[in-house]
Amino acid sequence: MNEGDGGRPWAGIGHNQGPSMDAGRQFRVHAWTRAQASHREARIPVAIHRMRIARAKELGLSYADYCRIRATSGRDIAGYLISSNALGVQSNAAPVAPRITEKLLSLRHVLRIGLAQPPLDPRLLLERVAGLDLVFPAPPLLGSFPEIRAALARAQGRLPAAGLVAITALGLEAEWVAAGGLGGALPGDALFG
Repeated sequence: MNEGDGGRPWAGIGHNQGPSMDAGRQFRVHAWTRAQASHREARIPVAIHRMRIARAKELGLSYADYCRIRATSGRDIAGYLISSNALGVQSNAAPVAPRITEKLLSLRHVLRIGLAQPPLDPRLLLERVAGLDLVFPAPPLLGSFPEIRAALARAQGRLPAAGLVAITALGLEAEWVAAGGLGGALPGDALFG
């Protein structure tokens, strides 16, 4: 340490010249406790936490993923827009992994909408993947926002866009959230493991 003005030692590069962390520990603990108590999540009743945990299980999500999407969209999840890439289906003859079918069938109180990437035929995808409620052509991967928005609007139907979550496998599919005003996006692994 070097000596600064008046013979006081001063710290080197990277030190913010803030107060010492040694003195005032009780006040910092008190301030932290009050801040935590006033935090929005700290005021949510236990019964609501239990309902959210149960809802996350119905949706096949972790509690953290469910709460993050709910907090950012402001809505509950009404449906999944699941890319055929996230389903692991790249051709009309490719088999569907049993774990994906089991997971889709285990989901409750959520619409499961498949989005078939070319060259997949949406009708064949609906027939081959048990657990999908509807299937539509996927938005073009390199399409403009209006093209992507139009394709997502067809799949959305009457559901609110903010209540839909895209289940994706490719980085380009993550653009669906912004283009369609969706509630969020998750990688396929977050849902299918």
